[in-house]
Amino acid sequence: MRVVLAEDLALLRDGLTRILQAYGYDVVAAADDVDALEEALREMKPDLAIVDVRMPPTFTDEGLRAAIEARRVRPGLPVLVLSQYVEQLYARELLASGDGAVGYLLKDRVADVATFIDAVRTISEGGTVLDPQVVATLLSKAAPLSRLTPREREVLGLMAEGRSNAAIASRLFVTEKAVSKHTNSIFTKLDLPVASDDNRRVRAVLTYLQGQG
Repeated sequence: MRVVLAEDLALLRDGLTRILQAYGYDVVAAADDVDALEEALREMKPDLAIVDVRMPPTFTDEGLRAAIEARRVRPGLPVLVLSQYVEQLYARELLASGDGAVGYLLKDRVADVATFIDAVRTISEGGTVLDPQVVATLLSKAAPLSRLTPREREVLGLMAEGRSNAAIASRLFVTEKAVSKHTNSIFTKLDLPVASDDNRRVRAVLTYLQGQG
């Protein structure tokens, strides 16, 4: 899998490159500013982009904007965004299409190589991954989700982290059947029509990110 990486900090950029290569990913470009990132996305036609939100020259949201534009040009392009802080506006914009194959991780999470690689794999396969701290922040501000029970909110939070029903069941020490019951209840309470399960999972996450009940 061909990967374009964008990170202005040289040590982190080199570290991420080495990790990805060790797990069989082909890092075809490692950009240190937004111009190099945009050129790499345009010229290299990667299978996955891993992008720092804030990059030179202004260190605001250049990386994010480049990633969103790349997904506009190539719908469904897997993108993993890295950020120093929880910024829910960025998460909403990244997930706005509802197509999946996107992720938002705090940079601290990259120190856990297994978690990072799992996120990369999930996103490259079309899944959605949100950092647990991002999920906690968003759920705490999600008033439109008042219809959900505390357990359903917990399940939705784990769902937003990209976990399968089996993984959620293991985390909560309940049966997979119980998790399925909770997810169906979540879909019903959030007025999500019958569709593929993966699609509804993404839309359930989007519901609280976009403040829609």
